[in-house]
Amino acid sequence: MDSVEKTAKTTDEAVAEALKTLDATMEQVDITVIEPGAKGGLFGIGSKPAKVLVKRKTDPVTTARNFLREVTLAMGLSVKIESNQKDRHVYINLTGENMGILIGKRGKTLDSLQYLTNLVVNRCGVPEVSIVLDTENYRKRRRETLEALASSLARKVKTTKQRVVLEPMSRFERHIIHIALQNDRYVKTHSEGDEPYRNVVITPK
Repeated sequence: MDSVEKTAKTTDEAVAEALKTLDATMEQVDITVIEPGAKGGLFGIGSKPAKVLVKRKTDPVTTARNFLREVTLAMGLSVKIESNQKDRHVYINLTGENMGILIGKRGKTLDSLQYLTNLVVNRCGVPEVSIVLDTENYRKRRRETLEALASSLARKVKTTKQRVVLEPMSRFERHIIHIALQNDRYVKTHSEGDEPYRNVVITPK
């Protein structure tokens, strides 16, 4: 249960009942007073009860982990989920058997799952948090592959003086190419096209 409405004689009593029901502390919830209540006059005539809505504060890590657990179970995978938050980034590593299924061709399945996880977290009211998924150290291996590719194609551009257009890549992978060549004195990079078919182009300076 993530939220509950409670009615009591006073706001404090209603909040206390809600916290008890949610098994939560004041620091873990957001409180909305729906009806402040009123004591009334003599013998309580005209008194009104207080009513509050108490919601658990959104935890992006828990939200992401729960979503990933549901998706991987639906895919028939038994996955261990480890998370580590640094500032506004939550790094989640998935381990288990048949992780190649989660990676997909050139990481497309992993990128799609990462995109969906971010959507779920953002819809819970924490858009400032970014989820980064990885499995079997794929992100590092892919980065190394792209950096080597960037270096090789840059040499080709220097030699031929002709621009080279790479295959469509995700924003994450395009960024790796741009960073890898940003200090090259002989070539420059830019992106062309529309998502999801946006390409990196390497041209001579």
